[in-house]
Formats: sequence, C-alpha cells, structure tokens
Amino acid sequence: MNENFAFVDELVPGIRWDAKYATWDNFTGKPVDGYLANRIVGTKVLCAALEKARDKAGSLGFGLLLWDGYRPQRAVDCFVRWSRQAEDGRTKPRHYPHIDRSDMFELGYVATMSGHSRGSTVDVTLYHLDTGELASMGGGHDLMDARSHHGATVIEQAEARNREQLRFLMEDCGFTSYAYEWWHYTLKEEPYPDTYFDFPIT
Repeated sequence: MNENFAFVDELVPGIRWDAKYATWDNFTGKPVDGYLANRIVGTKVLCAALEKARDKAGSLGFGLLLWDGYRPQRAVDCFVRWSRQAEDGRTKPRHYPHIDRSDMFELGYVATMSGHSRGSTVDVTLYHLDTGELASMGGGHDLMDARSHHGATVIEQAEARNREQLRFLMEDCGFTSYAYEWWHYTLKEEPYPDTYFDFPIT
C-alpha cells in the first residue's frame, strides 16, 4: 500500500464498513478485481476528514457506514469488461432496473477513470447510533436510477431529510457531493487529484 494511504478503520475508530466490491453483494454479482479483503482504504487526508465527519454525525445521533473508498484501477477495468457482457438479469432488478448495463458509463453512474482510484472518494451512508439500523435513504448503494439523484422527488420526505443530513455534514467536513449518487462524496482538497492508483486491497 502507498505510504500515504491507510485502512480507514485503523485511523477512524468507530466507523463501520461493508466493502461491497469485496463481496458478492454488488452490481456485478461477484467480488471485483483488486478487492482481496473486506476493508476500506483511503488517503490519510481522507481519514482525517472522515474523523471530523464521524464526530459531526455523532452529534446528530448518527454513525457513518462506508461501502467503498479507494478503488484500484483494475476494478474499474473489471466494470468496463462486465458492462460489455451479455445481460443475465441477476443484478438488474436491484441495481439498474430501468437502464441497460452498457449505458452505465454514458449515464454517469460508473466512470472509466474513477475518482475512487485517486483515494479520496467514499461511498457512505448514515446509521442510527441508538439502534444500529441504517437510516432510510430511499434507495440502496449503487442503485443506478433517478431516485438516487440528489433532489429526487420520488422518495419520502423522511428519506430526503436523511440525505440532506448526510450531505450537510459531509460538505461541512470538506467533501463535495455527486449529483447522481446520494452516497458518493469526494474531498475538495484531495492530495492526488490527477493520479489513479492500482495497488490491490489486501
């Protein structure tokens, strides 16, 4: 691992994670190239910002759960290959019900050069500290659909409030949001804005 990267859980105690691309629970339906361990990695600068976000979330009664952080370029290349394969229908109802898998890149849901590969982007949600239950957000991780966009009008008012809580605290801690994915945040002052890394997560 690059010396300026770290396992997020080692530098940000109390944060929860479920590295989806290290599991079978993602839009490809199997573990993705480069994810050899169910851990979240990021730059140390990212970890410092997440520590602030963790504390701010705690003051609101929430904890943070991460689904992804640093993403090896080989994983992105795996997504590209997968998008060109014939549709088998296994993950379509849950992750891309209204689009073709081949359109994910053109529509902005997946990128051939991902900000995740620069090490300072995370996929994150909130959970309630008192119960441990995930906050309802009106759609799950990697739902490639208009209901995942910020400002979506098809979700419940409480779900919209939870999204706004997440956005408020992440932006207050130095992150920018992504219009098409309520869970996706990138550091404004990322240390490697032009570098796409490819070391595996082990």
